[in-house]
Amino acid sequence: MCGIFGIVAHSPVNQTIFDALTMLQHRGQDAAGIATHHNNRIILRKNNGLVRDVLHTRHMQRLEGNAGIGHVRYPTAGCASPDEAQPFYVNSPYGLALAHNGNLTNADSLRKELFETDLRHLNTNSDSEILLNVLAHELQTIKKKDPTAEDIFASVKSVFQRCKGGYAVISIIIGKGILAFRDPHGIRPLCYGSRETLSGTEYAMASESVALDALDFKMIGDIPPGGIAFFPFESHECITDFPSEEEQYKNYAPCIFEYVYLARPDSLMDGISVYKARLRMGEKLADKILQKIKKEDVDVVIPIPDSGRTAALELAYKLDAKYREGFIKNRYIGRTFIMPGQDIRKKSVRQKLNTTPLEFQGKNVLLVDDSIVRGTTSKQIIQMARNAGAKNVYFASAAPPVRYPNVYGIDLPARSDLIAHGIDEDAIARIIGADAVFYQDLTDLLETVRDGNPKIQNFDMSCFDGKYITGDIDEAYLEKLEKKRGNKVGFATDEEEYNNENPLTLL
Repeated sequence: MCGIFGIVAHSPVNQTIFDALTMLQHRGQDAAGIATHHNNRIILRKNNGLVRDVLHTRHMQRLEGNAGIGHVRYPTAGCASPDEAQPFYVNSPYGLALAHNGNLTNADSLRKELFETDLRHLNTNSDSEILLNVLAHELQTIKKKDPTAEDIFASVKSVFQRCKGGYAVISIIIGKGILAFRDPHGIRPLCYGSRETLSGTEYAMASESVALDALDFKMIGDIPPGGIAFFPFESHECITDFPSEEEQYKNYAPCIFEYVYLARPDSLMDGISVYKARLRMGEKLADKILQKIKKEDVDVVIPIPDSGRTAALELAYKLDAKYREGFIKNRYIGRTFIMPGQDIRKKSVRQKLNTTPLEFQGKNVLLVDDSIVRGTTSKQIIQMARNAGAKNVYFASAAPPVRYPNVYGIDLPARSDLIAHGIDEDAIARIIGADAVFYQDLTDLLETVRDGNPKIQNFDMSCFDGKYITGDIDEAYLEKLEKKRGNKVGFATDEEEYNNENPLTLL
């Protein structure tokens, strides 16, 4: 899970990209970066840390140009070294900078192919660098100084043939324009919009619509599965190559976990309001809970902030129970789900949340969260509720049990680390210390999201059902993936700043 943003404008874009990345900060807190296009050069600043910590005044002043891209990252492939922060750059052909959200499932074979056949060297373990070099190789086949949009589209279609998995990409082609495309299944999100200025039309692309809204861009729509958009610097227009609507919806399979947890509730993704989808999740979950307990068994419904809040609102309404904010969040602590290392996650939960004992004392409490992944956080939260005086503590998940890893850009851990893998709800309740656990049914979750856009018939739900839509994931792949993923993530702290005479300037 990462956040990406791109813009082609008529005035300096450094502050606009900075603001957009802060709107997308929830998608990645490990690293941030901006690349701008100025005088046929790429000016690049990236490092580990939050947007505000990576991009200081001195960097912003040097990020000149009227077009650029930005990225916020949390690591799913590779490691957490600053070398793997994005955007990435390669000098041939033309000079390319790229920001990528997602994961390539055939990264290992592509790495070998790039070295042995394409004669390209990779300097990191990031699959984003692999994707950049595949794109560069396919653009190299154009063999024109001034490629047309059609030439570029043909190259991207070759990328689609070679790269498997989930990916949304925004890339600068030096002197030409900004390129945006989305994998053939549309697993990872990407939308685009425009705004009118005195100098003319400006275009922007983003992982979530909130980044466009905040900057007064009017959303045009989502880039569809297998869709490509090109925004030339000279003409300031939007040139698209989208599959037919029939072909789009035949392949459409966006990640359903975006609607459960990853996206902001005020985002619109693939025509679906995330907020409304989460309200429907609460409604469906309430129906299931009422099959097992009575309304009178619940005195108060308390959400786990922030992503459990929307579902909890509708759930409380249907249960005729009081909705209360029993946990107060320290907003200066990042999301525990995307923190590297179990020990860090355990420590930060208690720092992030504190209870309001008044809402717990002597009450039967129903806690509502978006999902239960490892169960570590849930267990600590339930214990906090009991320590605050709760009589009975029930725990509800707006999502079904997470039983399988995600391979398309979400760092859901090894199966052995997923609390729901191989056990039932009663066993989960005993492990996390709840009096009962209630999970959303998968069919109900699918219905709550699909209601927002009935044209989309399929979603990637692999973390719930183990069905991987790209068709290239088997047991051997999962075992290899689980060996790669672990709790130890390396962080480099030294920062080297330099300038050189190639078309790239690093800040």
